[in-house]
Amino acid sequence: MKFGETFKEYLMKEQEGFINNCSHVEYKRLKKVLKSCRNCKPLEDFYDDDTEAAKQQLCQCQACPLCDQAFFSELMKEALDIVGCFSSRVRHLLHLHISTGMQRYLMQLRKCFKNDQQNMVEEGKMLIEYATMNAIAIRKILKKYDKIHSSENGKNFRSKMQSEHIELLQSPWLIELGAFYLNLDTSDGGHVSELSGHFSCDLNATPPVMTMMLPDSKKLDYDLTCAVCLEIVFNPCALGCGHLFCKSCACSAASVMIFQGLKAASRESKCPICREAGVYTKAVQMLELDMLLKRSHFAGPRTTGRRE
Repeated sequence: MKFGETFKEYLMKEQEGFINNCSHVEYKRLKKVLKSCRNCKPLEDFYDDDTEAAKQQLCQCQACPLCDQAFFSELMKEALDIVGCFSSRVRHLLHLHISTGMQRYLMQLRKCFKNDQQNMVEEGKMLIEYATMNAIAIRKILKKYDKIHSSENGKNFRSKMQSEHIELLQSPWLIELGAFYLNLDTSDGGHVSELSGHFSCDLNATPPVMTMMLPDSKKLDYDLTCAVCLEIVFNPCALGCGHLFCKSCACSAASVMIFQGLKAASRESKCPICREAGVYTKAVQMLELDMLLKRSHFAGPRTTGRRE
């Protein structure tokens, strides 16, 4: 089945799901924008025609005003909306899972009346699918743009998304979701592993990694090594650029005390890896990942999750 049909089925399924109010990539409409270009002809129209005349009709432009005006600006807006929705929904979900004090008491009380954990599992599953399906849609539509225009503008646009930290599959919140599932899987005796999104964590690997299998059979490895102390991250945090560090190492790099926190760092402080400034104010404390690493350490065996 072509991805366009798969994505359409996914959107129809999500209309009644937990995240039906979130933005999605307008994949079908963006394809129409490319097809409507008066200066370009899709390459697939010429697969069976090797004549020189056919080849000359292929668009060789590095930029197409008709496509670009309606294409890249719209795709960037959609990508920003998707990242914002994903981050806020994951943050809310994980806040429920690791709540303390009165909130924890109220949640325990509610469990007498409804299965909140199962709801969290299902919403987490939908959020993982939301992130992966939209990320794949963005990747494929940009690849199609480059194929039609014989350019690298789509590839460059994806690099721009990564540099501006709106690449969904590199989001620290996706790592937190993976840790959330593995934590539930451990505490629940493995009963949620079928919903775990094919996450696994191997602390014996070099480097230690969390692995995620994507719907298109590709996999992502997230390095769990702190680039400062070169050990497995302890009390992990992710800076605004997405790089992971031990909290103490990140504070040391930013010249702030641990009790002050990373948000006390000056805007001139730079990430030890990419040297980007201003990334400490948007730091994320990786509480689920921290819980997973501590459980894995004290449990003895250092491999968590199932290898699918």
